[in-house]
Amino acid sequence: MRKNLLLSLGLSAILATSLFAQEDVRKFKVHYHFDIKYSDSKEYPAKLWNPMPFNSNYQQVKELSFSGNYDKFNINRENIYNANTFYAKWGKDKKRKTLDIDMIIETKNISVPIDVIKKASAKNLPIPDDVKLYLKATTHIPTDGIIKALANKITAGKNDRFEKVKAIYDWCTAHTFRDKKVVGCGKGDVGKIVTQKEVEDAYKNGYYGGKCTDLSSLFTALVRAAGIPAREVFGIRLGKSYFSKALGKSDDKGFANITTWQHCRAQYYIPGAGWIPADPADITKLELVEGLKYNDPKVQKLKEKYLHSWEMNWVGFNTARDFILYPKPEQYPLNMFGYPYAEVDGDVLNYYNPKEFSYTISSQEIK
Repeated sequence: MRKNLLLSLGLSAILATSLFAQEDVRKFKVHYHFDIKYSDSKEYPAKLWNPMPFNSNYQQVKELSFSGNYDKFNINRENIYNANTFYAKWGKDKKRKTLDIDMIIETKNISVPIDVIKKASAKNLPIPDDVKLYLKATTHIPTDGIIKALANKITAGKNDRFEKVKAIYDWCTAHTFRDKKVVGCGKGDVGKIVTQKEVEDAYKNGYYGGKCTDLSSLFTALVRAAGIPAREVFGIRLGKSYFSKALGKSDDKGFANITTWQHCRAQYYIPGAGWIPADPADITKLELVEGLKYNDPKVQKLKEKYLHSWEMNWVGFNTARDFILYPKPEQYPLNMFGYPYAEVDGDVLNYYNPKEFSYTISSQEIK
């Protein structure tokens, strides 16, 4: 039986205005199909946790429906990050476990004007209590030791919050690269990205590789170490980018197989301006895919935009790191929640391998 439900989730509102030349408001039909196969002869139980989008002023879930042969399901936010989660459970039997989720998602390009950020930052307002969670260290996001020393080095002589963020963003985009050998989006283990080199050497000669979670997590850790709230935002690309095919594409009818298009972005918080979008990782992706150098005008143009903007051919799921899903899985805490997570007969499935899992995700842009 197919069920319908609309989500009513939100993150902090952010001023929205387009810096991108093409369409601002866009609509996508997104389809998830799960077919969890484990054994042709063995009876097995299964549990699935799937990340779902939040609602905000730059993205809205307009329609949601789902169907499958699950025995139980719910949609919940029962975790420290209020990460919206679709949970399904199948009993112990030989049947293949199936689930389909359909959504229509409307997005709007988002940009917080630089003058708004600067004016708010100059006031040096106190950080709200509900934002202080994003100053804390987690297992994968250290804020002391070499990270603190490196943040201090990068921001030396700067007292303004936004100037500190900008210095860290400039450093990250100049000292990181996209490593295509890394599986999926990477693990975002900042303690392993920045090794135990001397800070002086790391600052002068360090060149750190990874995928989007790794690089957004490095940015997040350094900003937090500088005393400014920051967080990763896990989500998935939905279709064509009007800036570069490196950042999203579709066929001539607007269709895209987005099964492996998970993408992690970042936000930082300036009291009085709110949560500001940023995406240091996509600078490195543009360089790799288009074969461009860091000082290329196109790279520098995107770098300038992505200090305070997002092109919304993407949808965000949550900001969760090192936390416990609900209902509590057999393995916890979970590093990050940008992919479907499933346990079959007590074994964790490899969410980096959709064919093994198995699941597919597709997107159709609606004109």
